[in-house]
Amino acid sequence: MLIQWFPGHMAKTKRLIVEHLKAVDLVAELLDARIPYSSANPMISELTAGKPRIVILNKADLADPEATKAWVEWYRARGLAAIPLDSTKPQSKKVLIRAIHETAQPVIQKWLRRGLRNRPVRLMILGIPNVGKSTLINRLAGTKAARTANTPGHTRGKQWVRLQDGMDLLDTPGVLWPKFEDQTAAMRLAATGAIAGDVFDPDEIVPALMTTLAEVTPQTLMEKYGIEDVHADPQFLIAQAGKRRGCLLPGGRVDYDRAQQAILFDFRNGRLGRITLDAAPEADE
Repeated sequence: MLIQWFPGHMAKTKRLIVEHLKAVDLVAELLDARIPYSSANPMISELTAGKPRIVILNKADLADPEATKAWVEWYRARGLAAIPLDSTKPQSKKVLIRAIHETAQPVIQKWLRRGLRNRPVRLMILGIPNVGKSTLINRLAGTKAARTANTPGHTRGKQWVRLQDGMDLLDTPGVLWPKFEDQTAAMRLAATGAIAGDVFDPDEIVPALMTTLAEVTPQTLMEKYGIEDVHADPQFLIAQAGKRRGCLLPGGRVDYDRAQQAILFDFRNGRLGRITLDAAPEADE
């Protein structure tokens, strides 16, 4: 199955980014810390070239801390500010504000040389759907400045948000890739919930997820689902997980549909522990 998803409102988002990029001083790209590579939209790097940019690895509380550290170092080695964040935590605001001001210092110093002292830093937040942008904006603004939802594509229009920390923030709807040349990335986006459930087939996504989990965290499958042979066929792994989760039909047969939904729920909500599916590239990549 080839996953492709680029709704009309996302095409409009691309035009919106281009239209308003000149009005902002700094771009913050929000990624899912569990899948930094898969959740990075190449179009964003292309469109924002030349602008100061900060990479926010959100949902870091769900990701492997060591893997997140490796990703932060990889970004910083390429001259990009990068911070892990859990935007649901109150302390995340202070961490992010400090990082934004540090990244914006070259722009601020240029203003000071021109005698501009009270101009707010204008920030644009970009990221794929369901990566936590609205939650982050609400945290920054200290109020319900942006609607939140756990459904991809919820935010639709442009929103300027005035912050109390000398910043104006431009929110945009989430924007996914125009097409998924990398189907592994597409599968992982679906597994984390970035792609709407009616776009992908769980019969393909969940086996792929179980195969990846067997590679990156086999101990988790053993401990959480009682699976002894993590290298068995993915359907067997799903059946074992389904039994452990009580997803059974009359007669004791495994209800594969329920089992797959239970696995997705467990992974997305951290019930399997802190897991990162995308490993950071080697230093020379």
